[in-house]
Amino acid sequence: MKDNAVLELHNINKSFPGVRALQGVDFTLRKGEIHALMGENGAGKSTLIKVITGVYEKDEGEIFLEGHSSAINIHSPQHAQDVGISTVYQEITLCPNLTVAENMYIGRTKGAIQNWKKMNEDADKILKSLDIPAKANQQLASCSLAVQQMVAIARAVDMECKVLILDEPTSSLDDNEVQKLFGLMRDLKKKGVGIIFVTHFLDQVYEVCDRITVLRDGKLVGEYEIADLPRVELVSKMLGKELDDLSDIKTEAGVDDKEDASEVVFEAEGLQSDAGIKPFDFYIKKGEVNGFTGLLGSGRSECVRAIFGADRVIGGTVKKNGKTIKINKPIDAMRNGIAYLPEDRKVDGIIGDLSVRDNIILASQVLRGFFKPISKAKAYKLAEEYIDMLDIKTASADTPIKSLSGGNQQKVILARWLLMHPEYLILDEPTRGIDVGTKVDIQKLVLKLASEGMSVTFISSETDEMLRTCSRLVVMRDRKVVGELKGDELTQSGIMKTIAGGDNNE
Repeated sequence: MKDNAVLELHNINKSFPGVRALQGVDFTLRKGEIHALMGENGAGKSTLIKVITGVYEKDEGEIFLEGHSSAINIHSPQHAQDVGISTVYQEITLCPNLTVAENMYIGRTKGAIQNWKKMNEDADKILKSLDIPAKANQQLASCSLAVQQMVAIARAVDMECKVLILDEPTSSLDDNEVQKLFGLMRDLKKKGVGIIFVTHFLDQVYEVCDRITVLRDGKLVGEYEIADLPRVELVSKMLGKELDDLSDIKTEAGVDDKEDASEVVFEAEGLQSDAGIKPFDFYIKKGEVNGFTGLLGSGRSECVRAIFGADRVIGGTVKKNGKTIKINKPIDAMRNGIAYLPEDRKVDGIIGDLSVRDNIILASQVLRGFFKPISKAKAYKLAEEYIDMLDIKTASADTPIKSLSGGNQQKVILARWLLMHPEYLILDEPTRGIDVGTKVDIQKLVLKLASEGMSVTFISSETDEMLRTCSRLVVMRDRKVVGELKGDELTQSGIMKTIAGGDNNE
């Protein structure tokens, strides 16, 4: 092994039916460094992590780990844990019906008898040391998604690991929680732990990482010191091409120019659901892209879930093209030409065991009714059309959607709703956890759809993305609308001042 290396991979190859996921990939992680693993969705990042952690068996190559005189074969996640490799995956893999402490120590106790008191005391010490707002005996399901993510990290950290792999750990965390995590990562770095950090937030890479390895199409592009790789070059290496200036995504025929001339497609007055949002008013015009913005937990998603009938509506009136309508459940919204891409694609979006084709036609089939099935020939034709239109990377339309990368799964769900030809499309975090190139594709598609007359509500945790795509923003705080911005007001500082100023902000 190289000097100071804690993990080395040489010539790693891994194939699946129809896909060469990894081709001759080398990777070196040093002791006491934070190393970013970057690439588009489908580049091979997740596959490489799963090879390192024993989820997948490599086809070829060697893995060397500090403390072992020869190459090791990691044959299971438990084996990886035993040799000092801990992982926190993007999708939280904890048990919500168990307590926080039970989740932290599950699978790690020996023998049939567990000292529950000691386990809870130890868990509380770790939670306190990491400043995680949870109690050891608290049921995990009662914790927010962000706290559940921190518990998963606490579990991994407590294993005295040599290698810590963090796969999109910040996607559900607010800024304060991200900074707590970064503080923890820096402390572990000082103790000699090697950290592999996978994220799509470029700012985070440059804030906390020492080196970057870039993968593209299953191959190694290169390994770089952070100081030697400017952001523009990083994006270029990830995409394999020069990236258009993101600020130029908005077309000259922007929605601002025609907003006043457009008719209102959808409006709500005093809308309220049982998810705890305060009554709010909302409207969107034909060909407009607007959005809800605010900090984590501000109520952005709850607002659009109320619009779509995904949460139970307990007050307010709704109009479509000036006519009062009732939306009590999602099928009511769909019949009124409203489509909704949900925040959590794993839980509310994809049906993992179904094919790409079946996931694409699902909403259209529901609208037709299951006694009027779409013919197999037509289903294939429609699926191929949208696979081509959205450049969905899949071996075929018959491939199970669960085997696609996150970004391609997102495109499949988008295809499902576009196939409905909705008048009004709601996109909640459509670019979360996906690569830069796919983000740009989705942003451009949103603006193209708007230019063709579709109304789009766009929600993203990344405010710069909102500013690039939206002509009007509804600002939320504490599950209440606290302002609306458009025109020259649409700036980062404008959003932050409105959130901070709340009701006093005029």
